[in-house]
Amino acid sequence: MGGLGALGDGSGVARVARKTAAVAEAAGIFDVLPAGARPFAGRGAELAALTVAAGRPAEGRGRLLVLAGRPGSGRSALAVRWARSVAGDYPDGLLYARLSAPDGGRVGAGRAARVLLDQLGERPGAALLPGAAEEDPACEALREALGQRKALVLLDDVRDAGQVWPLLAEKTDSLLLATTSGPLMGIEGIDPVILGGLDHRAAVDLLGELVGGTRVSCDPVGAADLAEACANRPAALRLAAGWLRTEPRLAVTDAAARLRPVPAPVPVVVEGPVRPADPERETVPVVEGDPLRGAFELAYRRLPAARSRLLRLCTLAPGQLVDLRTASALAGCPAPEAGAGLAALAELELLEREPDAADGTERYRVPGRLHGRLVELRGEVDRPSEVELARARLLERLVRLVDSARLLLDPAAGPNPDPLPGPLRLRTAAHAEGWLLGERELLLAAVADAVGQGDLDGSAGRLVTALLRALPLTGEAAPADLHALHESVLRVAERQGAPRRAAAALLNLGDLQAAAGRWEQAGERYRRAVELARGAGDEAGCARALEGVGHGHRALGDPLRAADAYGRALVLRQALGDRPAEARLLVRLAEAHAGLRRFEEALREYRSAAAVLRRIGDGRGEQEVAALAARLQRHLGREGLRPLPE
Repeated sequence: MGGLGALGDGSGVARVARKTAAVAEAAGIFDVLPAGARPFAGRGAELAALTVAAGRPAEGRGRLLVLAGRPGSGRSALAVRWARSVAGDYPDGLLYARLSAPDGGRVGAGRAARVLLDQLGERPGAALLPGAAEEDPACEALREALGQRKALVLLDDVRDAGQVWPLLAEKTDSLLLATTSGPLMGIEGIDPVILGGLDHRAAVDLLGELVGGTRVSCDPVGAADLAEACANRPAALRLAAGWLRTEPRLAVTDAAARLRPVPAPVPVVVEGPVRPADPERETVPVVEGDPLRGAFELAYRRLPAARSRLLRLCTLAPGQLVDLRTASALAGCPAPEAGAGLAALAELELLEREPDAADGTERYRVPGRLHGRLVELRGEVDRPSEVELARARLLERLVRLVDSARLLLDPAAGPNPDPLPGPLRLRTAAHAEGWLLGERELLLAAVADAVGQGDLDGSAGRLVTALLRALPLTGEAAPADLHALHESVLRVAERQGAPRRAAAALLNLGDLQAAAGRWEQAGERYRRAVELARGAGDEAGCARALEGVGHGHRALGDPLRAADAYGRALVLRQALGDRPAEARLLVRLAEAHAGLRRFEEALREYRSAAAVLRRIGDGRGEQEVAALAARLQRHLGREGLRPLPE
């Protein structure tokens, strides 16, 4: 293959891009952008237009640059290329968030803000839990963080302005670069850079880089026809080139002819031995006017049955990201075979190579432009029972990995009784922590997908339990992550009619909201937990929830209702014989009485608490309660009131 310097519309642009792309690495600038497409051809005018647009003064709320183009136009690759070329202007880093879900839906601004805050090293605390407020507090935290930095944030595949507007910071040197397929209505002052196909020379040169310069130079007319059949769109060109690499005897001219629309249906791929197709006689059905679809069908139909099945099942991977651990579980094959299959699919441009995982495992992404068609094919070819089994295998694999990480991180847990096969194994505590934190977003996505589908509640519940036990061991369990997991437990429990589990989830959610100082939301959770626990006959859970209700009333300045809730919880704890909880509630009740200026009742409760602690042999606790009673006596003396008798 020829060098990138030979690419069209300005070898100088390519040389400059190559040189400036190394700026981030040389300067040690933090960079979490995707790898980007290689080789990269053309786009000199668009790169220059982005640079000019970035230099304009900000209008309105913040600095926003928009790159618009159809799926398959190479907008993400161009955005990554340009961002790295100007990395030296943004010393606080190059950040990245994808704002589209695998099914084409939108990712909320709050979720994107948490991902970006994590990349900045600012782990969102309890105060940034999702709440009932109109705006997610994580968005405000991100704006504040970007206002103090000069960073470039790439927001990839934006669906609407509502995903971007909450992230725009005023008076900042940071820049947001958004890629989208259409206009972002609702944000003023946007002058987007519009992306079409490559110019013809760059498209032919890209084919030469991908297929081989000699093969293309020997058939310049065929190369021009193939570029035209692909509408000069980079994604279609890459797919066609990947297919051509598997057909070394096929002329480029014939490949162009195969991309012409023919009225034949897409055949159903069946499992088992497949007779090699005859490239001289094969007809390829193509959807008229959609070169990307046509190029995909060419490449897909040439796949062996096992690899086409693996590709279809990769659409089940959380976040569209797949590695040999997830791929081997989905396909039910050994890890080396799965790894080889993923590499082969990437060579055909059917998967995109992503940066390696934290432990060095190679990762790939199902391109969003192909995801919908692959889901269609999965529905046509794979039986529902096979798909459900693949999803179940994936969840069980993730449960085993998370449990393995927990056992390595907790020295008291003992050895793993059922270690994973060698290529999949987490080997040290550092390896386990890196994998768990690096895959946290994907693990949460797997939980959300499983809970949303509702047909694998058992496996989903085990994964949630494993994560709730393992994440805190890393020391970086974000409250928002724990909140999402407990919400999943609640959904599953409600769906299964398990009131005790639902009440426990509500208690945990209430505790998280209370830690964030959101006592109204916490009180709602606690009151719902009281109802469920009472209905299930769970007196301990009901007492715990009533105590939470009391905490909420006290924090909101209502000691009368707090005393009532504490009193009802106390009765339940006394009936259960839970002496430590009884002493704790007596102290809480005393504090509520003191807030109501019922000093005699308060002192009586303090003394009762001290007596309970004396009976159970908690001398330290007894001393602390006695000190509280003495402080109350001193307070009465300062207020000019008669001290109460001992």
